[in-house]
Amino acid sequence: MDQGNTAFILIAAALVLLMTPGLAFFYGGLVKAKSVISMMMMSFGAMGLIGVLWVLYGYAIAFPATDVGVTNVPWAIDFNELGLSGVLETPEGAAYPPLAFVAFQATFAIITVALVSGAIADRAKFGSWMVFAFLWSTIVYFPVASWVFNFGLAEDGSFSYGGWITKGMQDVFGVGAIDFAGGTAVHINAGAAALALALVLGKRVGFQKGAHAPHNPPFVLLGAGLLWFGWFGFNAGSELAADGTAALAFVNTIAAPAAALLSWLIVEKIKDGKPTSVGAASGAVAGLVAITPACAALTPFWAIVLGLLAGAVCALAIELKFKLGFDDSLDVVGVHLVGGLLGTLYLGIFANTTGLIYSGSFNQLLVQAIAAFAVLIYSFVLAYVIGFAIEKTIGFRVKNEDEIAGIDTVVHGEEGYVLTDAR
Repeated sequence: MDQGNTAFILIAAALVLLMTPGLAFFYGGLVKAKSVISMMMMSFGAMGLIGVLWVLYGYAIAFPATDVGVTNVPWAIDFNELGLSGVLETPEGAAYPPLAFVAFQATFAIITVALVSGAIADRAKFGSWMVFAFLWSTIVYFPVASWVFNFGLAEDGSFSYGGWITKGMQDVFGVGAIDFAGGTAVHINAGAAALALALVLGKRVGFQKGAHAPHNPPFVLLGAGLLWFGWFGFNAGSELAADGTAALAFVNTIAAPAAALLSWLIVEKIKDGKPTSVGAASGAVAGLVAITPACAALTPFWAIVLGLLAGAVCALAIELKFKLGFDDSLDVVGVHLVGGLLGTLYLGIFANTTGLIYSGSFNQLLVQAIAAFAVLIYSFVLAYVIGFAIEKTIGFRVKNEDEIAGIDTVVHGEEGYVLTDAR
């Protein structure tokens, strides 16, 4: 067993787990002051719920052993892995303990579910959100993680790479889809679900451009900083080894979001006359989203180009909700869905060796598009069905008067800011 790589994976897992509290700060700063606890609790609720589900059965769905025969199927479960009973021992000759990989991927599941919550800020019931998180993670995220990553555990303790999106399409088209750290499984997946929930819950009271200003931009900047810090574990850690590929992913995780931050600010300056702190934070996150699938398959130069595109495109994409009439409260669609699509499709042209400019073949672009839109459609349809069913049964949205008053006291009995002592 390689203790260095084992330590690398465990540290990366801790970094990725930190991203969810970072997301809570990022989202919490973007909502109004009377909804900040509700917003942050949806992220912490995801940490608690998905952490338990992952151990009980999530890993068994997402990463069944190779002898289960999961390469080209959309759904499978390894009953030997329920409760992680089948992965407690480290096989002889294994590079690292299977539980290290289990821990790493658990943090991916947690952050993906938490991302969705940004679309329903200021108006969602916490209990209903938790029911949605339970159903969506079980029916959507766990299987999609298998489609994309699916490191099935072999008898010698190694992991064989290949869900239907990767290995399956490689058997058909000669190349598999590239998604190194979760552009499809995490960002497109969460962004599509966010769009579905925004449509199910409808618009906030008084929804219009400029009506819902962020209440705490320093929270937003703090959250973005924590996200960027944790993202090094997200991207470089996905190599599962401290090697040259991890170093490339690390450098690209600096280059792309840095470029995206700059291009978002330029777009803001041209469009609105002033660059903002929230724009800087959002631009960095947009670049991080876009580079996620591509971090190990681009040269740093092409990573900068991707970042510049992501910052500009996502800065413009967040305006779509006003033109199309859906209320994605915190721009999960504009940043994560659009950024994830951009990063995933960009690989079809610029991926090292297999992209169009290197190979002269459109095959990589074709499989990237199939992967992206398969996940998008699957997640959107099922998220809409789940959200609609919750809304029509136990109710998903709070009353309008509670939304106007601020839902922290109504839902959680707390206030984010107590400025006077009433005793």
